[in-house]
Amino acid sequence: MKTPEILYSVKAQRGNVLRCKGWRQEVILRMLENNMENAEKPEELVIYGGIGKAARNWESYHAIVDSLKNLEDDETLVVQSGMPVAIFKTHKYAPTVVMATTNIMKADWPTFYDLQDKNLTMYANYTAAPWEYIGTQGVIQGTFETLSAIARLHYNDSLVGKILLTAGAGGMGGNQTRAMTMHGGVAILCDSNIEIINRRIEKGFIDVVVESFDKAVSLAKEKAEKGEAIGIAVVGNAADIFEESLEKNFLPDITTSMTPAHDPFAYLPANYTVEEAEALRKSDRDKYLVEARKTMVRELNALIKFLDLGVNSFEYGTSIRKECIDAGMDAKEAKRLPGFVAEYIRPLFCEGRGPFRWICMSGEAEDLRKIDDMILEKFSDDLLVTRWIKLAKEHIPIEALPARICYMGFGQRKKFALEVNDMIRKGELSGPVAFSRDNLDSGSIVNPTFESENMKDGGDLISDWPVLNGLLNAVGMCDLIALQANYSMGEAVHTGVTMIADGTEEADMRLEVAMTVDSGIGVIRHAQAGYETAKEVANGKGKLTNESIQVPLWWEPTATFGPKDVKKTSVLK
Repeated sequence: MKTPEILYSVKAQRGNVLRCKGWRQEVILRMLENNMENAEKPEELVIYGGIGKAARNWESYHAIVDSLKNLEDDETLVVQSGMPVAIFKTHKYAPTVVMATTNIMKADWPTFYDLQDKNLTMYANYTAAPWEYIGTQGVIQGTFETLSAIARLHYNDSLVGKILLTAGAGGMGGNQTRAMTMHGGVAILCDSNIEIINRRIEKGFIDVVVESFDKAVSLAKEKAEKGEAIGIAVVGNAADIFEESLEKNFLPDITTSMTPAHDPFAYLPANYTVEEAEALRKSDRDKYLVEARKTMVRELNALIKFLDLGVNSFEYGTSIRKECIDAGMDAKEAKRLPGFVAEYIRPLFCEGRGPFRWICMSGEAEDLRKIDDMILEKFSDDLLVTRWIKLAKEHIPIEALPARICYMGFGQRKKFALEVNDMIRKGELSGPVAFSRDNLDSGSIVNPTFESENMKDGGDLISDWPVLNGLLNAVGMCDLIALQANYSMGEAVHTGVTMIADGTEEADMRLEVAMTVDSGIGVIRHAQAGYETAKEVANGKGKLTNESIQVPLWWEPTATFGPKDVKKTSVLK
């Protein structure tokens, strides 16, 4: 077999020249290229999060590209854990790509790495595998809205003069400094890798890096006292920096982290350089896991100590609590640190809101601006949406293809997508637009230590909902559908989806159905769990739309399973 070319950089194609047999295939190809343009390690196909990949290997990558270029409108490409395994003749309304990634029975890290070493699987990492990553901004509104909830609950709805201490400057974590400064506050972020910090500075998410934690604290206090916003980075391990903060009695207003604890082999243990950690990871994987989890326990204990001292401290979706429990930490103690979804974000999920995104395939920043302006006009009655769009226009840099994230909810997404498709049809936009979302969405994931933690009905472990989401998206004629498992091994199942507006009437039909079912199943999930806001939305009485969803039966904690459950005597005829 000929050794394939390894690409050290990829740039997504812009403009209106097609390399594929239709825009649906071309858009999916550009989404893959956009992933690679934003990648942390493109030469290894790693997009973000340590080992989250766009394709299993370089043979697979080039085969995927070739398949998309030659795919007919009535064919569907099938991808299994990053490897294209089949092309089926389907029909023109079928998905262009379907994929399943990192779905492993009895999953744990040793099992995963054994299978990966045999070239049988890869790590999906949310938006990496389904080619939906849009750079560091991909989760920034989630951070912003989490901080908004903290501001509303604890600081009279303002974070001006407040200080956030956090960790992790990777492809996801690097958003935290900008999210805090968008609130007018100050952020101190530590990361062990200066190259990663410099990448976030280059992209515009961090303002300055300083030489020591003392310098970071001094600068943070100075700016906070003046009511000025700044994002400060310092090189250092999260556990070391958090412990130093406690030892020196520096108590910030908010603490959290986005270190990659979900993947302990991407987590850097204390007292190891980046190079030493890489060598240990290759030579002794078992020892690396032990060392990483030791440091995680220190980091988590520090966050809990901050909590006990009155700091607003929470886990930001890193799985550190679960990994520390696996390392032997007392589960009750680990879970004293609240998770951010159950603590702050779930009310938004009840409205079908979540990290909805769009990407301008033309590559024209002007297309993004026109869509922003349309939102401010058409959705002027939604303060959450308009506040965010105004801030995003000012503060969020463009990374690769112009893209935006916005917490639109049920009903809004359909209205928005149809408006965009009409703009394309009228020639107001230069090219097609792809819609996707993070897997951290209203109805697309089960994860009992993150998105589905402490559900009102106790159904934290029920994984039917993301499966139903994927099935409904297939019915909704979505262009790409992915069913995945990742996070900590065995902890999460979720779906990814891409939908395309190209100005055609066919796109109107697809988008009307797809946008309804994708967020609608999230409303139903929360309504059936007993959340009153979600029930109101399902019954057509929501704040965002009067559109309703038919519900044949509402869940109750008690039910009739047989004759012994019948409360009243009935007369048999």
